[in-house]
Amino acid sequence: MSQFVDETQLNVRGGDGGAGAISFRREAHTPRGGPDGGDGGRGGDVILRADRNVASLLAFRDHPHRRAQSGTHGSGKRRRGAEGSDLVVTVPEGTVVKSHEGERVADLVSHGDTYVAARGGRGGRGNAHFLSNARRAPSFAEQGEYGEECWLRLELKLMADAALVGYPNAGKSTLISTVSAARPKVADYPFTTLEPHLGVVRFQDHEFVLADIPGLVEGAAEGRGLGHRFLRHIERARVLVLLLDLAQVEGIPPDEQERVLVSELERYEPELLDRPRVVIGTKADVATLPYAGPRISAVTHQGIDRFVGTLGSLVDEARAAEPAPQPFVVLRPEEEGFSVDRDDDGVWRVSGRAAERVVAMADLTNTEALAYVHDRFKRMGVERALARAGAREGDTVRIGGIELEYVEGLG
Repeated sequence: MSQFVDETQLNVRGGDGGAGAISFRREAHTPRGGPDGGDGGRGGDVILRADRNVASLLAFRDHPHRRAQSGTHGSGKRRRGAEGSDLVVTVPEGTVVKSHEGERVADLVSHGDTYVAARGGRGGRGNAHFLSNARRAPSFAEQGEYGEECWLRLELKLMADAALVGYPNAGKSTLISTVSAARPKVADYPFTTLEPHLGVVRFQDHEFVLADIPGLVEGAAEGRGLGHRFLRHIERARVLVLLLDLAQVEGIPPDEQERVLVSELERYEPELLDRPRVVIGTKADVATLPYAGPRISAVTHQGIDRFVGTLGSLVDEARAAEPAPQPFVVLRPEEEGFSVDRDDDGVWRVSGRAAERVVAMADLTNTEALAYVHDRFKRMGVERALARAGAREGDTVRIGGIELEYVEGLG
């Protein structure tokens, strides 16, 4: 079974916040000591971090769920619950993070780039927090907020200095095994390479990473052959190496091979044609097709030193010319305000993180807590907005996963 995985799904969930405590001081010489329930601890975040020591997304194939630690509950004497630990999930450099719908939310290019994939829930406030002149002995506290949960799509785009591009069985695997320590499978049939391979090439003053990309065929940009699954690995390569098979069994001329390869790269990503590229004929020792350009043979080492030296120089020039890679992360600002709409079933819906959090963290079985929720909504303007929207006495109002009855006159 393949040990290289470059595409997977990941389910992440932040830790839940701990519940606030309901507690009152009980001391012999303090008959009415008042509330002293502490707050619950915050849940931990799930953080994705690029790590150069991780090679693929294999760890998520059979185990796609990641959970951060939850916070603990508060207790008496105003003792706050412990915060849940963040969970750091390492992914390879070059991992693209997408939402379940396919929207790109982060691009973790370099070692150490991070993205908060799921935030932990806020800890609930203990009853000591709700002490006021009008409320001398609050008998309620907030529940902990649930952590965020979502499915993500992870895609890996290899971080290579140069990429070998050619028809299936064009000698890419043999070449990379000759110039580096990489040992891909080599055989005399199409699509021997079913997964990309990386090799570190060291020659004279040059050192660079070379990628062996599975063979392309005409129509690859539309998904034919191995298509899009591997074309994306070419996107980050600084230099492209087009290998033309001079012993092509189907007799496709080298010039036609080059035309098809360039055309597929252009259709997939036009900017790829702006990158430096080397075009060279392979299998010079058994060549059957005429070709006037430079040739190499990975078997006899004909032209290998010159080829590697030229490639190393191009890589050095490309590195010097480009700015340092920057991570791409979509920032998620805290939502403010709320909105009032009507669902298809006629129920009023109040949307907005602040309003939903009030309900989600309240113990609605406690009449005092329910009165506090009404008071919060009054101060936030929720009840006034419902009245303006046309809500009437007895209407059902849906906030998050909770349904409440609208009472006129509270706003």
